[in-house]
Amino acid sequence: MPRHLLSIADLDADLIRTLLDTATQMQDVQRREVKKIPTLRGRTVINLFFEDSTRTRSSFEIAGKWMSADTINITGKGSSTSKGESLRDTVMTIDAMGVDALVMRHSASGAAHQVAGWVDAHVINAGDGTHEHPTQALLDAYTMEQRIGGLAGKHVVIVGDLTHSRVFRSNVLSLRMLGADVTVVAPVTLMPSGIRAWSEADGFALSNDLDPILTGDRGVDALMMLRVQKERMSGGYFPTAREYTVGYGLTRPRLQRLVADHPNVVICHPGPMNRGLEISADAADAAQSLILDQVAAGVAVRMSVLYHLLAGVEGGAA
Repeated sequence: MPRHLLSIADLDADLIRTLLDTATQMQDVQRREVKKIPTLRGRTVINLFFEDSTRTRSSFEIAGKWMSADTINITGKGSSTSKGESLRDTVMTIDAMGVDALVMRHSASGAAHQVAGWVDAHVINAGDGTHEHPTQALLDAYTMEQRIGGLAGKHVVIVGDLTHSRVFRSNVLSLRMLGADVTVVAPVTLMPSGIRAWSEADGFALSNDLDPILTGDRGVDALMMLRVQKERMSGGYFPTAREYTVGYGLTRPRLQRLVADHPNVVICHPGPMNRGLEISADAADAAQSLILDQVAAGVAVRMSVLYHLLAGVEGGAA
């Protein structure tokens, strides 16, 4: 296991498999009446979040506490950065207190990599700008595998706001490492710069038209809908919300056609959802939906990550 988890590229297929296998053991802890193990007793984990978060921050906090770590949450508004202190001084101040791990979310792409060079603590990237969100990709893969089995040869379709999505970037890397066939779908205006060269190099497919992908002969094993990140959009990426939904949303009619053609398909969304925009209420609450399963898996996967970074395991999982 590397010293930090900053990107899925820090891992290989074997390490991803080790983390997911350990997450299976950690999910057994979730099912216990008393959810507490002494694995990280005496360790201190700081959750330093400069952007709003419910799922990621809460699941890291629960993961640390269930493994008996001392877990402390610090937000951007509650830190000295709100008084003008630099990020470097803030993290070095925290590191000087002798903490063991720093789980960080920041609006700037590359912030976690920068911080890892400043501190002695282990750094876990909980989302940096539009760059990556590695633990989200791990929990997405874990959740899919729990329902549809191994991902090798499975067709995963990722739809939505690719330009602003760190989840998409991490998922493409992890899914390809696990052998999945990946197709990404978005309007031209929400395709990131340079994505064609990236797709050719890493072997995933691109499309600007959703319906032929969903009804094609290739089939769809998993469909991941991405949130339209309106807070990151400074211009008009599509004419109206209604037009986006008609073209790229998982509407009720599109869901019905999808399930009719592929009854075993699963539906994912990293959250938070814009119900009625990229995903309808019918799809979010359908029997095929794994959205709440993803939330549950987040705790187990993040327990696994903390375990392998902090428990002093030699050579892999326990």
